[in-house]
Amino acid sequence: MTATLALFEDILPDGAALALPARPRMVFVVHGGISVDDAKTAEGAAWHGQQATTLRAGPHGAALWRWDLTQGETAPPPAAPGVRSTLKLAAALETLPAGDLLLRGDSVAFPPGGCAFRHTHQGPGIRCLIEGGIRIDTHGRSTSYGPGGAWYEAGPEPVFAQAAADRPSRFIRVMVLPRALLGQSSIRYVDPADRDKPKSQTYRIFVDAPIG
Repeated sequence: MTATLALFEDILPDGAALALPARPRMVFVVHGGISVDDAKTAEGAAWHGQQATTLRAGPHGAALWRWDLTQGETAPPPAAPGVRSTLKLAAALETLPAGDLLLRGDSVAFPPGGCAFRHTHQGPGIRCLIEGGIRIDTHGRSTSYGPGGAWYEAGPEPVFAQAAADRPSRFIRVMVLPRALLGQSSIRYVDPADRDKPKSQTYRIFVDAPIG
């Protein structure tokens, strides 16, 4: 059965609760705040886990991006009073690496005009732009995204990323990678000469956790 990675947007009013089934996931707080088992996660931070859990919005509500890893088809967003859950993007992970896996969630930031040289990754993932603008060149096509735009990268297909020229840009990303990469970069540059060039992108790791 093919695994599926899905990205949902959850909007919770103040005090609302969203019960979620057990599965590997990362939840990024776009705005507001949540608590899980009395542990608070604030705006700009992320929570992750694999167990069944309940997210509770703080006193000002919460806007969340939630990545769920499932086996088979994507389950519909869970229903909860006052909560709006929307599927932004789902992808069947046809290029999932063999063997033990890990879930990595991070943010990738670019200064104005920054780029990521043509590269691949060692596993698939879904990205979502949180600020700025970015153009993704892959499969012989160019696609531009603004804030809230989401896209899937399979991993082996080379990608070039060009950030907006007039403002900083940043996206949030969740990938499924070989567990051997725990604590290590997954990127591989297509042109060996690009490996030693200065890089404009910077990273912040939220999750780097074995699955299962």
